[in-house]
Amino acid sequence: MIATVIPFVIGVFCIAVLLNLYRLAIGPDIVDRILALDTLMINSIALIVLADIQMSLGILFEAALLIALMGFVGTVAMTKYLLRGDVIE
Repeated sequence: MIATVIPFVIGVFCIAVLLNLYRLAIGPDIVDRILALDTLMINSIALIVLADIQMSLGILFEAALLIALMGFVGTVAMTKYLLRGDVIE
């Protein structure tokens, strides 16, 4: 069952990544672009985890965790810069 579901879900997440890239490029406001980039990080993490489940390696989970950490720090830094104009106080 999982062998048939995983490729379908990977395809759905690839479509979601394409839609996020569209919002990132065309977003009318900087806030939309920041949210699109954050959602793109979440979808890429999901794709990495799904690929790891499909290949049954067990090693890509650490990479997904590191990407999640970098995505969180990047989103916080972008929003602090947007609000205050400076990241480091």
